[in-house]
Amino acid sequence: MTDCLIVGGGIIGMLTARELTAVGMNVTLLEQNRIGRESSWAGGGIISPLYPWRYTKSVNDLAAWSQQSYQSLSEELKEASGIDPEYTISGLLIIDPEDIDKAVDWSFNRKQNLKLIDGNDLANYEQTLEIDAQQAAWMPDVAQVRNPRLTQSLYQAIKDQVQIHQHYKVDELIIENKQVKGVICEKQRFKADRVVICAGAWSRTLLQSLAKPPTIEPVLGQMIIFKHKPERITRITLHQDRYVIPRRDGRVLVGSTLEHRGFEKTTTEEAKQELKAYALNHFPELAQAEIEHHWAGLRPGSPKGIPYIGELPEVSGLYVNAGHFRNGVVLGPASCRLLADIVLERPPILPSQPYSLDAKRF
Repeated sequence: MTDCLIVGGGIIGMLTARELTAVGMNVTLLEQNRIGRESSWAGGGIISPLYPWRYTKSVNDLAAWSQQSYQSLSEELKEASGIDPEYTISGLLIIDPEDIDKAVDWSFNRKQNLKLIDGNDLANYEQTLEIDAQQAAWMPDVAQVRNPRLTQSLYQAIKDQVQIHQHYKVDELIIENKQVKGVICEKQRFKADRVVICAGAWSRTLLQSLAKPPTIEPVLGQMIIFKHKPERITRITLHQDRYVIPRRDGRVLVGSTLEHRGFEKTTTEEAKQELKAYALNHFPELAQAEIEHHWAGLRPGSPKGIPYIGELPEVSGLYVNAGHFRNGVVLGPASCRLLADIVLERPPILPSQPYSLDAKRF
């Protein structure tokens, strides 16, 4: 019998395991596929919500805590694993935001570094960017990680402290007298008095037998990556809800779509060409670069993008840490620390009520 079972082996599940093992808990993690290969692998790795002023205070509070801790987390993981998550302060250019007054108010109230620049000055911030724009918001402190490397680093850092089972699909929760007792997986029983559901888009499916399961649904996102030259594109660029993310080695990610197709996870030629056209419209020199890969991932959509973090009211010992929508990377460190605080009944880093299962999401 283990102290805690974690269902889901993405960034959220692994960071949760890392938090709990740090205080000496015996943790077992169950992942239905390969570790870290769902939305954690598929995303862009921007350490900021897109258009953060459009999110609730609860999302921004989590983001702010994570942003302050990400550099040290990346350094710790690199030292423990030998794999560099490539934490990089790239800055974020947001071109022609429609709600600039709201952005300015947000930056003032949140004490975030945001500068308005004239559209004619964009080349001073990103040399190869070619787009007609009236103005842009420049956020120089926004960083990124290379999320596939982050997941690999996390796995290597925790694998000797956590019992990890890959390709283990949880079929059923074991609940007796409103107390969780473990899970049934591949006809095998895993016993624990604490179970944390960190299964991303699949979390609601695991909890659907409850009277009030969390409202989490899969939202498909498609992305492409160009094999380009290092240091030609250096800033994260966001425009019309699409982004371009340069990596250290010159590769350039472009994304992403927002599609509601259930659990279907397939790419389409239409989306590929749309993303390519977007990229070339902003960075014409990418026409000379090869599209190296085109992929899709399922985000865990939730009302207002506010994750569910806490114990389910109906079942003692059953917790959830899921529903991060597009922001699993940036919200991960804070949401997992908060979940650990709740499990361990220690003072929380943030008030937990906004993320509870019965909280109003507004």
